[in-house]
Amino acid sequence: MSDCLFCAIAAGDIPATIVKRTDSVVVFADINAQAPVHVLAIPVAHYDTIADLVQADPRLTAELLAVATQAADELGLDEGYRVVFNTGKNGGQTVGHVHAHVLGGRHMGWPPG
Repeated sequence: MSDCLFCAIAAGDIPATIVKRTDSVVVFADINAQAPVHVLAIPVAHYDTIADLVQADPRLTAELLAVATQAADELGLDEGYRVVFNTGKNGGQTVGHVHAHVLGGRHMGWPPG
């Protein structure tokens, strides 16, 4: 998708701090980090939401989660981390390309603190 920010990052057209890459998934640092470690895991192929990806390609959905988990391990998040998919406008999704937020490096439980 030519006007998609995350497609451009996956293609290497926009620079990003790449943490992990496979043929199908890219993990990169979030420029608006909400935790000491905050990376985004995206499929290279464009899907608007996690719901779209789950319906279209369950295998890629599983790979996306597997690579996100591998990245968390490689980033030293052995004490725990959070994986979040914001889906749709009311779900807080701000970029129309499915992405998993992987957050860690501090206590992520509820209530905060």
